[in-house]
Amino acid sequence: MFEVPGGIFELRSYDDESTDGAGFYLEFQGRRTLDDRSHEEASVKYRPTAIGYLRTDVSGLNQLRDQSQIRSAAECLGYDFADMVIYDPKFGRPPLARLKAQATRLDAEAVIVPAAEHFEGGLIPDTL
Repeated sequence: MFEVPGGIFELRSYDDESTDGAGFYLEFQGRRTLDDRSHEEASVKYRPTAIGYLRTDVSGLNQLRDQSQIRSAAECLGYDFADMVIYDPKFGRPPLARLKAQATRLDAEAVIVPAAEHFEGGLIPDTL
């Protein structure tokens, strides 16, 4: 048994007669410690996915702070943070093309921005 944050890993065998080690596997038991004697099954909880979005021209020198706040907000709201989409207008690409593609590809349920001003005209696009 090996204790790790959030639970323990236990080495188990498929068959007691296996001597070459081929019949062994690791089993993770979440939310247990070596001192915990309960035998409740570990449960995997679904966390919806969120991505972050910001514009470099709006964040300016606060870009790193904004990115940190987006990640913190995702964690506080119970989302699994998957990606940060950063738009820089000097590259001339459509501002929302990559954001929409990433949201679709990652099946994101939320897009977190530092402020509505990061969208054109300060309005959240209906297509998002």
